[in-house]
Amino acid sequence: MRSPITETPGTLRPLLRLVWPVLVEQLLVMMVGFSDTLLAGHYLTESHLAAMTVISYALWMLTNLFSIVSIGAVAMTARFVGAEDWPAANRVTNQSFVLGGILAVLFTSCGLLLGDRLAGALQLDGQPAILATRYLRFLVPMLPLMMLEAVGIGCLRGAGDMVTGLVTMILVNAVNITVAWSLLLGIGPLPQLGWDALPIGTACGHAVGGLIPFVLLLRGRTGLRIRRPLLRPDPHLMRRILRIGLPGGIDVLSIVACQLVFISIVDRLGTVAAAAHGVAIRIESLAYLPGYAFQVASATLAGQYLGARDYRQASRSVLTACATSGSMLLAAGLVLFFGSHQLVRVFLSADQTDVAAIVPSLLQIVSFAMAPLALVQVLTGALRGAGDTRWPLAFTFIGFLAVRIPAAYVLAHAWGWGVRGAWYAMVADVMVRCLLVTYRFNHGGWKRIEV
Repeated sequence: MRSPITETPGTLRPLLRLVWPVLVEQLLVMMVGFSDTLLAGHYLTESHLAAMTVISYALWMLTNLFSIVSIGAVAMTARFVGAEDWPAANRVTNQSFVLGGILAVLFTSCGLLLGDRLAGALQLDGQPAILATRYLRFLVPMLPLMMLEAVGIGCLRGAGDMVTGLVTMILVNAVNITVAWSLLLGIGPLPQLGWDALPIGTACGHAVGGLIPFVLLLRGRTGLRIRRPLLRPDPHLMRRILRIGLPGGIDVLSIVACQLVFISIVDRLGTVAAAAHGVAIRIESLAYLPGYAFQVASATLAGQYLGARDYRQASRSVLTACATSGSMLLAAGLVLFFGSHQLVRVFLSADQTDVAAIVPSLLQIVSFAMAPLALVQVLTGALRGAGDTRWPLAFTFIGFLAVRIPAAYVLAHAWGWGVRGAWYAMVADVMVRCLLVTYRFNHGGWKRIEV
């Protein structure tokens, strides 16, 4: 059985074949975040908006906890599928779920013990802290199902199956939005739960998201299948998965952790600044959405072409992804710059004047980082797909610890630029990481990584 991706002629066609399902999938994911922000912005208060800012980062962290496994699974599955070694790809898939199960137990236990301390660690207090803590209490018990979602979709992506993730997210978002809106507004006979409706909707959505890919893999999907004999722990194979996945997962989690430190700097500026930051992040996330889709596609293409020993096509496919994604994010940057005020009106009611006065300037600042962000996303995805996960980790530490966090503190607090200063620091970080990851890709060492 051959990979349909490496057998597709040309460079752009196999790329777009992988990109469009992920793009639609992530658009749906963003719609859930937008839905929650709309509900908080139009039906709740500034305290709820400030809490949603923290929740957006915390939810990002929870959904990426299992990247330690999924990044290794994508790289190894893609490499074996490209080499047409399907038995090895199936062993990787099954052992990835074993590793994920171990981590799910560990992370859930830690979350139940320490979850109440997150809001305080992020310098959030008062009503926003209470709201954020209450939200997380609904989410932590869902971590095992989030693991099934992340690992299952990751293995299938490595095999070139992006459609399963799309179908899964369609159902996840339908459940999430329906439950959240129904319970917040008290539609029909349902109770009007207010804030609690948002985490309940998110929890129900992830419950569905975990079951769909797992059940499909139990039945067999895209040449991969969960089999009981293959679930017997294989320490050697698990170490190989972790050798790739651990640096990549630490990279992702480090980004999240550094973002949480970054948001703690913003939260010290007050509720209005935190709320403005959260709304701007929601809007900006839609702009860089194509970059994530191309990142996932470049990881699969790099891994499969390297498995097939087609190094030239591996490079060409990644460069094509850079050009296409860069053009799209450049256009998105222009929309953010010139349409900032119109975008803000969609998310805020007329009485949120203090927040609405800040958000447009934040969108205009970040618009200059859109094209460099595309290169960071795509090239990082390619390096991870090739199994070259240590260099992106180093670049993350340099960008956040040497640039973003110290610059944000100085500009926002010492120099008194407020939340705008923090966003200038964010743009500087993206520029630095763009230069570093571009150098590593041009170096070519990622082509010689053994998985």
